[in-house]
Amino acid sequence: MTKAASLFAVLLVLSASPALARPRGAQVEARKALQAGNIRSIRDIERIVIPKMPGAQYLGFDYDPEAQSYRLKFIRDGHVIFVDVDARTGDVIREVH
Repeated sequence: MTKAASLFAVLLVLSASPALARPRGAQVEARKALQAGNIRSIRDIERIVIPKMPGAQYLGFDYDPEAQSYRLKFIRDGHVIFVDVDARTGDVIREVH
């Protein structure tokens, strides 16, 4: 895949990201849950998940306060990969290719 195609894929993912459409309320909820000790920090989650994704570029994350889960986004060989993680335990729930 060319660099231009990879960049297009990244921009497509970012433009369709639910976090960009969602109000900042999810960030506020994540902060509150973290301060209350109900979830792990995104930095803890990243330290667990990123090493398990060799060859993939990490794009960022979304937080779902209702499910208390993080969705980490990666791209590898032009394919977007979503990794859903339980924010309380750090366990990977699913990978969506």
